[in-house]
Amino acid sequence: MRRSRIRATAALTAALLSFACVDETQRAESGAALFAEYCASCHGTEGGGDGPEAERLDLELTDLRTLAERNGGTFDEAAVLASIDGRREVAAHGPREMPVWGKVLAEEKRGEPMPVYQAMGEARALVDHLRSIQR
Repeated sequence: MRRSRIRATAALTAALLSFACVDETQRAESGAALFAEYCASCHGTEGGGDGPEAERLDLELTDLRTLAERNGGTFDEAAVLASIDGRREVAAHGPREMPVWGKVLAEEKRGEPMPVYQAMGEARALVDHLRSIQR
């Protein structure tokens, strides 16, 4: 039991360290691809809230390029990540119209090693992309 716990901890540490070694630019590029796949239909290709599905929703979508501006000039990375992975419910999203991407991304990785941590890495890449498009 103890050995398996040590092995699991070592594997988790190695996975997290390998992700930490990824260049921020690479994560932003990966995040841009993820954004195009999962977010652009509602938020628009540039993040302005004007995607083709936006008019079908009963709410005005956020201009994701102004997250830092609306937060006093600071990009709140933790809040953005929590909104993406579902830990923070966004009132404007109403009864969870925006998918909980942490669950979606983890489900897509089912069967692969450490799907939850891979999903966390992808959510992190989305955050890096969103930081890169701030005005």
